[in-house]
Amino acid sequence: MATQKLEKKRWHAFFDAMSKMLLSGKRVEIEVAGIPFGDQIAVEWLPLVGVVYDPQDDVLQVIMEGHVDHMIHDVREIYIDEGAAGLESMLVIDGDGARQILTFRDPLMLPAPAEALH
Repeated sequence: MATQKLEKKRWHAFFDAMSKMLLSGKRVEIEVAGIPFGDQIAVEWLPLVGVVYDPQDDVLQVIMEGHVDHMIHDVREIYIDEGAAGLESMLVIDGDGARQILTFRDPLMLPAPAEALH
């Protein structure tokens, strides 16, 4: 599926539903691109707890394990990219024109460790 713009009137309901389905076990990376800092990785593959949009304060809050929050203030536009596995990425443009790219992935499923040989 192609990237689509999420209309502002749908933001609150979309993120409410997303948090209920909660991208179970997903990890998130957040890249911030904008003047004057250039491109920077703000969050690198932390377990995602939820994403909440507060229309009163116009803040998008990305909540991760370990009491880590990433706040995006003065949200102007949101674009989502969904694939076969669900939400793959999201582009959020804030009031300063900075682009914040949230990329979602499933954690690596490693095999259980083999029991020690005697």
